[in-house]
Amino acid sequence: MKRISGLLVIGLVMLGASPAFAMRTKMHEMAESQQYGRKAGGMIGRGALNVVTCFVDPIVNIVNETKVGPPLVGTLTGLGKGVGCGVLRLGSGAVDLVTFWVPGFNGAPVSDSYENCMAPSGASSSYDATVQEVTPAAYPPAQNWDVPTTEPGAAQPPVSEEPAQPKRKWTK
Repeated sequence: MKRISGLLVIGLVMLGASPAFAMRTKMHEMAESQQYGRKAGGMIGRGALNVVTCFVDPIVNIVNETKVGPPLVGTLTGLGKGVGCGVLRLGSGAVDLVTFWVPGFNGAPVSDSYENCMAPSGASSSYDATVQEVTPAAYPPAQNWDVPTTEPGAAQPPVSEEPAQPKRKWTK
């Protein structure tokens, strides 16, 4: 019975909890408020969130840069960017936690996106915001003789001007 009631409580808590990205964005908005109480609470929340999640930056950047670049170079680039952003996020969180009480000072905010810590504060990188609509008119239709290579002097398949001859059937 204790097990069932524990699972029920955990289920209710998870149902009432907001997703992490929504909480992150809400804390950033509260910390930028002009109202003192709202700003102080937002800075404490944003600072704590940044200090606790500063380890996420290296992981996200290593994965993203490894996908984009050559494996070793991308991994090292991601490690450098991630550690830099993690240290920046940790410092920003510490500044927020130490100076939340100062009136008129809204801290040193870092972007709420873990993919790019230098992005503007409200520009979280959701997939919908980064997808650009491509119209079919932007790309001409592919032709039979297009060769998918960029090498200079690549062989082009011959293009014949005359129509194809119909096949003939031979009978005995």
